[in-house]
Amino acid sequence: MTDTLLPAAPQPLEKEGDSYFRKGCNPLAQTGRSKLQNQRAALNQQILKAVRMRTGAENLLKNASAAPVLVVLVDTSPGGDHVSGTLFSSSFYNKSTAETFTIPLIPLGLKETKDVDFSVVLKDFILEHYSEDSYLYEDEIADLMDLRQACRTPSRDEAGVELLMSYFIQLGFVESRFFPPTRQMGILFTWYDSLTGVPVSQQNLLLEKASILFNIGALYTQIGTRCNRQLQAGLESAVDAFQRAAGVLNYLKETFTHTPSYDMSPAMLSVLVKMMLAQAQESVFEKICLPGLRNEFFMLVKVAQEAAKVGEGYRQLHAAMSQAPVKENIPYSWASLACVKAHHYGALAHYFVATLLIDHQLKPGADEDHQEKCLSQLYGHMPEGLTPLATLKNSHQRLQLGKSHLRRAITHHEESVREVSLCKKLRNIEVLQEVLSVAHQRSQLKYTQHQEDDDLLNLIDVPDIVSKTEREVEIRLPQFSKVTATDFFQKLGPLSVFSASKRWTPPRSIHFTAEEGDLGFTLRGNSPVQVHFLDPYCSAALAGAKEGDYIVSIQNVDCKWLTVSEVMKLLKSFSEVDIEMKVVSLLDSISSMHNKCATYSVGMQKTYSMICLAIDDDDDKTDKTKKISKKLSFLSWGTNKNRQKSASTLCLPSVGVTGPQVKKKLPSPFSILSSDSSL
Repeated sequence: MTDTLLPAAPQPLEKEGDSYFRKGCNPLAQTGRSKLQNQRAALNQQILKAVRMRTGAENLLKNASAAPVLVVLVDTSPGGDHVSGTLFSSSFYNKSTAETFTIPLIPLGLKETKDVDFSVVLKDFILEHYSEDSYLYEDEIADLMDLRQACRTPSRDEAGVELLMSYFIQLGFVESRFFPPTRQMGILFTWYDSLTGVPVSQQNLLLEKASILFNIGALYTQIGTRCNRQLQAGLESAVDAFQRAAGVLNYLKETFTHTPSYDMSPAMLSVLVKMMLAQAQESVFEKICLPGLRNEFFMLVKVAQEAAKVGEGYRQLHAAMSQAPVKENIPYSWASLACVKAHHYGALAHYFVATLLIDHQLKPGADEDHQEKCLSQLYGHMPEGLTPLATLKNSHQRLQLGKSHLRRAITHHEESVREVSLCKKLRNIEVLQEVLSVAHQRSQLKYTQHQEDDDLLNLIDVPDIVSKTEREVEIRLPQFSKVTATDFFQKLGPLSVFSASKRWTPPRSIHFTAEEGDLGFTLRGNSPVQVHFLDPYCSAALAGAKEGDYIVSIQNVDCKWLTVSEVMKLLKSFSEVDIEMKVVSLLDSISSMHNKCATYSVGMQKTYSMICLAIDDDDDKTDKTKKISKKLSFLSWGTNKNRQKSASTLCLPSVGVTGPQVKKKLPSPFSILSSDSSL
């Protein structure tokens, strides 16, 4: 399906400065839009076949005058007893035929989806829940739909990943504002399984968010397979991309545990994470081999253990792919390729160990202790009857042990070739067959050079090579914090208050005036600001204001995102006229009160009074006839341009209520005195 390397990265569709397409979106990257994933994959295969034929023709033209590759690979020197130069020299990785010696990697296909219309549902919800004119948010709804449409065809680069991440973050805002936990919104999201093409539909955002996360991981796998693996920088990018893909898929597995689509089930995601880590480790091995391997004892020990590490990863992957129920849904070509690579890299590990045993003899003055330690670390336990130091010193034992490793390598090569022959799609990948054939011939040739008649009787049963790596690949979690995404619907107000999970009254208009520099209430909180202590006889209270109300506008100026200081300045600017203030009240549980509190007095220029509350909660519950007043201490500071002393401390007297309430208006505790007598 998508078992081959993707072609080289296409040129950007838009020229620099052209903003017709959204950044990170490549509408022409999708070859066909069909309902079933396998139909889209068939079209992709046709295109990839044409690209491979063109690439092969170009390489054939470049190498028309070069020597045949197999002549370079096979050691035809006299005697042929030793490997000269490097095992993987520049002649093996021929610059002009690099593509033909790159083992294929497996990218994931993107999940397909249907169009979704947010406009009707979101407009109705804005009018019903937020009591605002829904037509004021038509542009925001259009931006959301455009962003989703762009995410259907992301470009295969970091810009495409950033596009998908920005939409995923935006879905978090949309879910909080428009999807209450108690009901369905009626928007049907449909996504197709990337492996089977089976459609899955849900009316909540969980499927949408999970599918976007899957596509982010799939996009990373495509970026990794498109890297130039003939350069150190390209291999490093491939390792990073596969590690990030594993991180996104693992995050999806741990966060969304009940997704209805099978390609996002925990069992399948666990297999995909293993596959990404195995391909990352394979890229690490290729990075070590890229400069060429010197035919030295310690270098061969290192490379043998690195190859064993890659083979171990693919063996575990193939075992996971062979378990039910993953076996019934995973592509057969994927499981076959994992088995082929497990045998191939296992064969390479045995070939490198055979080379260091046959081609290197322990010479006088050599570091015996170091070589003995390295040889002992190659095995979990030495073959029966052999010790590391004795084997190093005995040339016959070295030769017999080396030939035993070559026999194991040839067995693995034969098994990998047989596995390829059983899979139709792998048989059509000429690159893979050529790599396996060259490696098989190299091991066969070396064994033939040292073969004896009685080898079948004297060969030793060698154990597996202990895997070890200088760079252990790891899961890299997605870094959403590095992506900047602005809430499209931030005009609705701060998300901590104005969300779908909270209910409040429709906005109420409060018309009041400041009486002798006294508003009759204090303010607290930041974005949005709340009405705090309210004089029950002030004009705002008589007009319908209540303690705990959120101020949404003053004189038609939106105040949802304003701080206490900004609201106070706004009230001061309208102090000479009748003030119209719109407020809302929460209908849910007791609203959370903010820590900051401030009051404003018209009679004092540029004075901001910060109020610190100290409430004595020691109430005598047994004496029901006595009510203890709460002592309030006010602290304020300010400046006076008229060089008059202003009050720095205001103390409110304690009032005991022992009789019926007097209807006479009491002196307001919310006015700030400006004379020295207040002290």
